[in-house]
Amino acid sequence: MADVPVTWLGHASFRLDSPGGKRIYVDPWLGNPKCPDSEKEPERVDVIAITHGHGDHVGETVELTKRFSPEVVAMVELKGWLGSQGAQVGEMPGPNKGGTVDVDGVKFTLTNAFHSSSSDDGAYLGEPAGIVVELENGTKIYFAGDTCVFGDMQLIGRIYSPDVAVLPIGGHFTMDPREAAVALELLGVRRCIPCHYGTFPLLKGTPDELRELAPDVEIVSPEPGQTIEV
Repeated sequence: MADVPVTWLGHASFRLDSPGGKRIYVDPWLGNPKCPDSEKEPERVDVIAITHGHGDHVGETVELTKRFSPEVVAMVELKGWLGSQGAQVGEMPGPNKGGTVDVDGVKFTLTNAFHSSSSDDGAYLGEPAGIVVELENGTKIYFAGDTCVFGDMQLIGRIYSPDVAVLPIGGHFTMDPREAAVALELLGVRRCIPCHYGTFPLLKGTPDELRELAPDVEIVSPEPGQTIEV
């Protein structure tokens, strides 16, 4: 399979360039303090996938949809709310957990996550989710979103067999390296990209801590703005 470029944009934001030429943004908070200036103004956006409704994950979605008219993949309530905020989200309702959206050969499946999900003013935006992204060449990347570890991650591994897991490790709002190590065991993956750490002092977990706790897994920790191949 051809390698898939994955760029960490700081916090929980990522850009993927699919083998078929799709530019995909996951949780595009491009105003986060770790996002390089060169990445704050995208030149193209084909798909935006959002795990849940907190502002540090929705980010600049409304503005980006107005500029680029991408496909938006988000929980049904969250996608509807985005439309009410002026986002260009089209007529198709968003999926719910277990549902898959196919965007020209790239498949996005919502999985379970344990967290919360609301707008800054407290509006209910559906439940949080993880997202399994299956690229055109069959490469599968599991974005856990914000979550603690949970036993049914074993089912995600069994059903979807992700090649790479993108896990939050900062702690406080999400799991920390200790829980992430157990998540990797449950998922059965051999490569992990940690995220949601170091953005603020409160997010204390580090990739080195995860490496110590999960020595059999390759922990790939790019710098913000750095592209890796998966």
